[in-house]
Amino acid sequence: MATAAPTPSLLKAGADDARRYWLDEGRAAGGFLKTVDPATNARGLDPMFAGIKIIDCDTHYTEPPDLWVANAPAGMKDRMPHVERHGDVDKWVCMGRDFGSMGGNVIDRDGNKLLGRLAFQNYDQIDPGSYDLQARLRAMDAMGIWGQVCFQNGGVTQAGSLVALDDEPLAIAITRIYNDACHDRMVQSGGRVNCMATLPYWDRTLMNAELRRIVDLGIKGITLPDRPERLSQGYLAPGGGVNPFWEEVFDTCNATGLAMTFHLNASLDAESAMWDNLGFDQRLPMSALIHHIGCATTMSNFMVTGILDTYEDLKIGLIESGAGWVPFWLEGMEHQLDEFRTLANRGLKRRPREYFAKNFWVSFWFETAAVTRLLDEIGSDRMMFQTDYPHPTSLYPDVQDRLVSVLGGLDRPTQQRLLQDNAATLFSLDLG
Repeated sequence: MATAAPTPSLLKAGADDARRYWLDEGRAAGGFLKTVDPATNARGLDPMFAGIKIIDCDTHYTEPPDLWVANAPAGMKDRMPHVERHGDVDKWVCMGRDFGSMGGNVIDRDGNKLLGRLAFQNYDQIDPGSYDLQARLRAMDAMGIWGQVCFQNGGVTQAGSLVALDDEPLAIAITRIYNDACHDRMVQSGGRVNCMATLPYWDRTLMNAELRRIVDLGIKGITLPDRPERLSQGYLAPGGGVNPFWEEVFDTCNATGLAMTFHLNASLDAESAMWDNLGFDQRLPMSALIHHIGCATTMSNFMVTGILDTYEDLKIGLIESGAGWVPFWLEGMEHQLDEFRTLANRGLKRRPREYFAKNFWVSFWFETAAVTRLLDEIGSDRMMFQTDYPHPTSLYPDVQDRLVSVLGGLDRPTQQRLLQDNAATLFSLDLG
């Protein structure tokens, strides 16, 4: 007898997605300012890694305050997202709606780092390297980083909020301007700064048209929602198999090698797992770690559905994911799928470890155990390095010291794979 499908229970995307993107509590005045010595921070690449072009696979590029207004199509300038200062706080506003703050920015204009908060309050306070390309390149040189893969920082491109504008031409223009800026930074930086593009996930025709344009522009990857059901349709059709809504996306990424990235996913509701009455500084560290398991869940969704059998060459980056969970999770998946006969029942071609070794990459930054004790189990060709600059948990300002400490005992080929080659493979980067 057929088993009824579980009833979906999912919070739909909506107008307040952007407003909630960064908590007001996180950018309140206060925190602890860690003083950074500019000379020490600006020492560049450590001699240990000479000849390696270090690629930082997870950073955030703060949207410049004039990005949308300065690039608005004719007749749309007055409707575009713009920055308004509310008290001491800069916020994005579009068509009268609150589109959230400028995102996580804890590096100040003097290079010091704010601890205990998600961000400074306004653009006047933060490091220009957060939003200005030439300043970003100087910051990368100071940290010894050759290339960066960048994700959004503010909430302007949150798809639920864009749909809630009830102005599709405006929503599409906002999306295209963002993606054009990704292309421009790539070109102007000589391929060193590669921002991940976004799509209008709410409409199949518009989404596929923008995806084709992204490929033509040479952008190296896209961000995808881990639960697209929040906004449009799921990756699976109701009766099983790939949902036609997403077929062209998977076809295109499979054929072109365009990276599909899932960034610190929210497939698990971190808040629901925490005890009540915890304070901000108690909840946020736990939230980040719970979201790492969200990345594991996204990976598992792909593994058990047969999508990776239909599209065998998909390249999937689980970004800001951490890596130490990988051996335990794969071991658990192997056992559970055998006990429940999932592989046989669903006709899957590969086992979880095989899917991981073929289709997935993960990233590390704060970890030591994953790199020094678990590398053989994870695979030295599956791990990438990240700093998370300029976010609160970033390795800034001690990037090179950290790398020397953690990677110093590894052989040169392994160092190069972790710091350069794996990211170059996932994102199809030309290292020159």
